[in-house]
Amino acid sequence: MSSTAPDTPSAARRFDHVDTWVFDLDNTLYPHHLNLWQQVDVRIRDYIANFLAITHDEAFRVQKDYYKRFGTSMRGLMAEHGMEPDDFLDYVHRIDHSPLLPNPALGAAIERLPGRKLILTNGTKTHADAVLARLQIDHCFEDVFDIVAGELSPKPFPDVYDKFLARHGVDPAKAALFEDLARNLEVPHRLGMVTVLVVPEKTREVFREGWELEGHDAPHVDHVTDDITGFLERLPVDRPAQGCP
Repeated sequence: MSSTAPDTPSAARRFDHVDTWVFDLDNTLYPHHLNLWQQVDVRIRDYIANFLAITHDEAFRVQKDYYKRFGTSMRGLMAEHGMEPDDFLDYVHRIDHSPLLPNPALGAAIERLPGRKLILTNGTKTHADAVLARLQIDHCFEDVFDIVAGELSPKPFPDVYDKFLARHGVDPAKAALFEDLARNLEVPHRLGMVTVLVVPEKTREVFREGWELEGHDAPHVDHVTDDITGFLERLPVDRPAQGCP
């Protein structure tokens, strides 16, 4: 797969002006084929089955329907069934992070970027901290903006990006976002962020839903890569790197 979108991006869609680098977490900073998120996926299904007292097959249908319509299954459960989110978040992110191994190359590639580095995730900070620690890149990031910081509003809804930008004082016209779902890049692109879709190997074997594979050629996707470390290493960075906090 090409490391950039087919068309040469305009100057505004290159990286010369970027001073804030924003990264999604799951399936972006580590390979899809580790299936780490699949553990969360299974636990979401188990939670729904128990919470609604339905079969696992029916829970799977509900889970995917809510995920597509509400951005997260949790948001759907809250809207449709009045679920309180705290137990849900604690339960579904209680997973085994041991498949993740240190990635010094990724850490070095992030360190060379000039400016701030932030995480924007639909998961929890506890989960994000565990992932970053296992990858040994936690020192590279200034902060994690999680689903709780977003007041339980997930990507791709516009308000979560507004809250993220406001909390961290980020100018979207000087920021780039790396994300594994194309639909989560539409609002950031409209705000002026440079957008990078990360689509590692074996994506089709891991993703269950066809719509999750859509959008690679969408106009709101500036760049596409199947190797985030290599992509970052190849960026022409002419300014001094800020390093990691």
